[in-house]
Amino acid sequence: MNLHALRLFHVIASCGSVTRASELLNISQPAITAQIKKFEKELLLSLLKPQGRGIALTDAGEEIAQLAKRLFAVEQQIEQFAQHYREGTNGSVRLAATYLPAHFLIPTWIAKFKQQFEQVEMIITTTNSNDALQQLLNVDVDIAIYGGIPEEYPDTIQTEELFQDELWFVVAPNHRYANQQVSLARMMKEPFVMREEGSSTRERLLSLCRTYNSSTPTISLQFNGLHEAITAVIAGYGANFVSSLVVREYVERGELCRVYVEGIHLKNTIAICTRKNEPLSASSLNFIQMIRQNPFRK
Repeated sequence: MNLHALRLFHVIASCGSVTRASELLNISQPAITAQIKKFEKELLLSLLKPQGRGIALTDAGEEIAQLAKRLFAVEQQIEQFAQHYREGTNGSVRLAATYLPAHFLIPTWIAKFKQQFEQVEMIITTTNSNDALQQLLNVDVDIAIYGGIPEEYPDTIQTEELFQDELWFVVAPNHRYANQQVSLARMMKEPFVMREEGSSTRERLLSLCRTYNSSTPTISLQFNGLHEAITAVIAGYGANFVSSLVVREYVERGELCRVYVEGIHLKNTIAICTRKNEPLSASSLNFIQMIRQNPFRK
């Protein structure tokens, strides 16, 4: 089917006049008439009929005019969608995040983002550090928000640091080391409540022990979430090694206390991870730009 001819017919049917269609399209009347006659031969249907000094639609022309109206309305929708997608006002953002940013940063970021880009779909997976990077490598997500950049990561991953916060040792207020300064060796003799294997903070703790040639702690309780681990420590069991972003308010309220380990001052990096040399969608770029403007430092 000649879609150009169908478009000419659609304009004629919409304005009710070949003369008016000629003016709107800036095409001569004879050229339009020739195209319509050729189109009628292609369809083996008569679409227009004389009516006084003008023309009218045949019954077949009425039906095709309605179908053409729907077709070109969809075309307009496609053009609008493409424009919105290019601008990032439509589309989706697939995001994997480690527990720290997922619980303490991303809800605020998404709320700000959706106020401006309401039609963009946000698909968020909360997982541990290893899995977040693996999902990014597997192209299951567009962006990974990472709390605690690993010592080594694939060359195909690009990272952008947002900010850093401190890593703290914390215990319950009635613990003998609460608000005390102790050696790393003594601290490692305490039972620890930690996240599951694959957690970046857990790996940082074990790496710390290797660096200082200290014995590794006994992880007596293990949870698949930050909240559960912190709650267990607040209840009075063991110690935790965790981002200050997570526990600062608990410490300020007196529900947890810091332990100051001699010579240990570690930072935790919050970063955006993407795949190198791979263009992001406009919606993903808009989300990253919003994060840069609102990184939220505690």
